[in-house]
Amino acid sequence: MHPDIVTTLAALLLGAVLGGVGGLLGIGGGILAIPLLGAAYGLEQSMAQGTALVMMVPNVLLAFWRYRQRSPFPLSLALRIGALSVLATWLAAQLALGLDKALLRQVFAAFLLLLGGYFWREARPRPQRATPHPWPARYLPGVGLIGGACAGFFSVGAGIVAAPILVRGFGKAQTEAQGLALALVLPGALVALASYGRAGAVDWPLGLCLALGGLCTVSPGVALAYRLPQQRLRQLFALLLWLTAGLSCWLG
Repeated sequence: MHPDIVTTLAALLLGAVLGGVGGLLGIGGGILAIPLLGAAYGLEQSMAQGTALVMMVPNVLLAFWRYRQRSPFPLSLALRIGALSVLATWLAAQLALGLDKALLRQVFAAFLLLLGGYFWREARPRPQRATPHPWPARYLPGVGLIGGACAGFFSVGAGIVAAPILVRGFGKAQTEAQGLALALVLPGALVALASYGRAGAVDWPLGLCLALGGLCTVSPGVALAYRLPQQRLRQLFALLLWLTAGLSCWLG
């Protein structure tokens, strides 16, 4: 088989895997794609990040739409969360410019390890107990500030951090939280893709193959999320947090 065909098929398959995982767990998939693109295709960091964004934008948009179809929430709320996320990302990135990036990633990785442990513990069956009173809905846009700040400081993690806050603080179901968390990822991904594209740090053919593969599996991933028990979904989310923590250390 011609090497170019093999490369294309491999990219489509990788995109399909990342799209399915992204749909299932409500993430953009970039944190998983970036190191894989570096290892499998020899892309340097900025090129890997720009190429991953080509995949993320359409995948996140489709996943957001599918989650909103199944768990309707006001589009205006998603827009407010997304807008505040972009603002917080920019401000935090300015503050983080003079800080040690390796230390920031280590702190972020430690935080995700602890958060993953919490989600794994919450997934275990427990005796019936009183449900804590959820935070007022008027505070929901603040999730965009927190997620955006994490993205600005650590370069990844807006949606990953937002989902646990939505579940624990606001009493959202895991699936609804994942859908709302995608509202944090999409605006930042669009802005970042435009920036990487202008800088020439995007492998467009590879990114489009990843995107095409992902678009084939995002919807089945979202559908599977709604079929799985909440406990199992939380366990998978915990595993994702631990994997992300490991990748964050690797990227550092």
